[in-house]
Amino acid sequence: MRDALWKMPAAAQAAAVRGGHVSARELVDSHLDRIAEVNGQVNAVTQLLAERAREAATRTDRRRAAGEALGPLAGVPFTVKESTAVEGVPTTFGTERFRDLVAPADAPPVARLRAAGAVPIGHSNIPTLILAGMHTRSELFGDTVNPWDSSRTPGGSSGGDAVAVATGMAALGLGNDSGGSVRVPAQFCGVAGLKPSTGRFPADHRVLGPDDPGPASQFLVTDGPLARTVGDLRLAYEVLAGTDPRDPRAVPVPAYGEALPGPVKVAVVADPGGHGVHPAVRGAIETAADALRDAGYDVREVRDVPRTDEALEAYGRITVTEFAPTWPVVRRLLGEGGDRYIAMAMERTPPATADEFMKLMGTWMSVRRSWAEFLDRYPLLLGPSFTEPPVEPGLESRDRAGRDRVAAGMRLCSVTSLVGVPGVAVPTGVVDGLPVGVQLVGRAFREDMCLEAAQAIEDRLGVLTPVDPRGGGRADRAG
Repeated sequence: MRDALWKMPAAAQAAAVRGGHVSARELVDSHLDRIAEVNGQVNAVTQLLAERAREAATRTDRRRAAGEALGPLAGVPFTVKESTAVEGVPTTFGTERFRDLVAPADAPPVARLRAAGAVPIGHSNIPTLILAGMHTRSELFGDTVNPWDSSRTPGGSSGGDAVAVATGMAALGLGNDSGGSVRVPAQFCGVAGLKPSTGRFPADHRVLGPDDPGPASQFLVTDGPLARTVGDLRLAYEVLAGTDPRDPRAVPVPAYGEALPGPVKVAVVADPGGHGVHPAVRGAIETAADALRDAGYDVREVRDVPRTDEALEAYGRITVTEFAPTWPVVRRLLGEGGDRYIAMAMERTPPATADEFMKLMGTWMSVRRSWAEFLDRYPLLLGPSFTEPPVEPGLESRDRAGRDRVAAGMRLCSVTSLVGVPGVAVPTGVVDGLPVGVQLVGRAFREDMCLEAAQAIEDRLGVLTPVDPRGGGRADRAG
């Protein structure tokens, strides 16, 4: 058992620590050994917190020896995205400029995971400033490699967490998502990921100083966990949900809602907006739909989701308008080449005037209303996180065609972030050596329904990770 601790699901790891079958120190050391073994190949863990993690594990073991009750994630190692604060550790955003930006306190989700007994084991790589593109490549730490195939991107911007979880270097990853940054790397790396409803998890997304960002950043960005199993995702969800005075957006909604009468209706849309979908991804959606039918869901193919193109236009215009005043400074921080992804967006989408921005706020509400009506008819939506298998690294920054292709691929993620509803990414299998998967979208604050449906898919199709990294082709299963 001790030789395979890092392979175990997070729930089993915590149960073993609580039951005294293994020590938290042994569990942490097992993950540190795994990091030493594989991180050099994938470059996912950036700032390793080895001694801090060992000290935290020792404190957990002392508490257990004293007869104290331990939390639901006792001893479980997790990674934290380079943009999320861990007390006493630099929050670098992957840039040289912030190498020494030491966080004075844990971000709210880090604090919640710690309070449940989990142990931060390292920061994880991101695209520089989270803005250099979808591929996880930072100025400070370089490229993160997809463990299934080094010629494919792991996705981003939470790509470091997805790779760390997929390869067994951590049982959980803490990322964030404003348009696919958890769900896309989950699909590309063969793990599960949750983007919660806006207001479900407390967070603090102030970057520098006391000033809060504008409405787009306040509403679109949500922190979310990644895990190898849906059960572990559910465990992290239960820990992270709730209120916190540091975040007035977080609302006191129960983590679990009332069961719906009769079989739950699931709308299936493989090609949102009609812009095309790869056969492998369409096949994954069909496989997931069959699994849900087998589980007793009322699965129905529908023509489309509401107002995809209109929602994408509003998403782009709102975010560019908010971003424009700081762009000259941010562009210098991104550096030559690192600025291409955002620069192409700025060139295509001019900032809105004050009058135009007010109208965009109305469009935003109108799109949300349309989606609320859609999800009132169909409590769950089954669709893609990304409409292609993993693409080559840096495609979105190469040229206009590459950027448009990537933006189109993640369109359902962008639209559902704008709407503020939850989405759970879950793997469905492997095609041509690369993982494929789907996402389940639900009504606001019904993450529980998304997780239940994802569990039904996982129960029938299995778990893909942990994996051993490979230079090309299919990764080897480590479990």
